[in-house]
Amino acid sequence: MATTVARRGLLRHAPNKRRWRDNLEGYLFAAPWLLGLLIWQLGPFAASAWFSLNKWDILTPMKFLGMNNYAQALSDPRFLQSLRVTVSYVFLALPAQLALALLLAILVNSELPGMYFFRGVFYLPSVAAGVATAVLWRWLLNPQYGLINYLLSRIGIRGPMWLESETWALPSLALMSLWGIGSTMLIYLAALQSVPQQMQEAAEIDGASAWKRFWHITLPMISSSVFFTLIMGIIGSFQIFAQAYVMTQGGPHYATLFYVLYLYQQAFQAFKMGYASALAWILFLIVMLVTLIQLRLGSRWVYYEVDG
Repeated sequence: MATTVARRGLLRHAPNKRRWRDNLEGYLFAAPWLLGLLIWQLGPFAASAWFSLNKWDILTPMKFLGMNNYAQALSDPRFLQSLRVTVSYVFLALPAQLALALLLAILVNSELPGMYFFRGVFYLPSVAAGVATAVLWRWLLNPQYGLINYLLSRIGIRGPMWLESETWALPSLALMSLWGIGSTMLIYLAALQSVPQQMQEAAEIDGASAWKRFWHITLPMISSSVFFTLIMGIIGSFQIFAQAYVMTQGGPHYATLFYVLYLYQQAFQAFKMGYASALAWILFLIVMLVTLIQLRLGSRWVYYEVDG
C-alpha cells in the first residue's frame, strides 16, 4: 500500500518537474534578449528619468533639483522654438510624404513591363544613409552652384536661397524628406495588392468611376496601412536630427532648430545632461500623447477586415 502511494506521488510530480525544466530552458534561451532589454533599454530609460531630476555635467557630482529642469524647459524660448519648428515640420512634410508615396504605389501597382524596375528605383533612395543623403541635398540646394537652382535658371526662374533663408530652410528639409518615401510606397503597394478585385469589378459594372472606386473601396481597404504609416511618420518626424545637424545646425536664426537637435546641443555641447534628460522625457510624453490621440481617432476611420 505504501509503495503504491509513493508511485502515485512520483507520477504526480513528474509532469511538474518536466514543466519546470522546460520553462528553465526557455528562460535560458531568452536570457540574452532579456539581458539586452534590461541593460541597454530599461536601464538607460530609468537612468534618464533620474538624471532629469538632477543638475549634472558629467564631470561634477549630481545636484538634486526635483522638477526644476521641467519648469525651466517651459520657460526656455529655445525649447519653445524647437517644439514649434518640429510641429511645423510634421504638418509640412508628413502629408506630402504619405500622399506622394500612395500616388507612386498606385502608379507601380500594375503589370506593365518595367514596373519591377521602377519599384526598385523608387525604393532605392530610402536605404541610403541619412548623412550621405543630407550631404547630397546640401549640394543640390546650394543657392550659388546647386543643381536645383541651375535647372530653375534654365527656365527663367531665380531660385531662392533655400537653406540659407529663414523662410525657405524648413520647406527645404521638408522637400528633402520626399527623397525617402520608398519604404512607405512599398507598404502601400502591398496593401493595394490585397484589395479584392471582385469588389472593384462589381463597382465598375455598377457604373462607379475610377475616383469613386478609389475613394469608397480602395482607400477604406488600405486605411489600416495608411494609419500605420501615419503613426510611424509622426514618431519619426518628431525625431528628426541628422538632416538638420549636417545641413543647417539649426539655422538660420533657429529656423531649423528641431527638438532633438536642441536636445543634442544641451547634452553634448552645453553638457547639461539633467536638462537634456528632462527634454527627452518631455518628448516621450508628447509623442505618447499624440499617438494615443491618433489611436482614439483611428477607430472612427480605420477599417480592419475580420474573418468570419
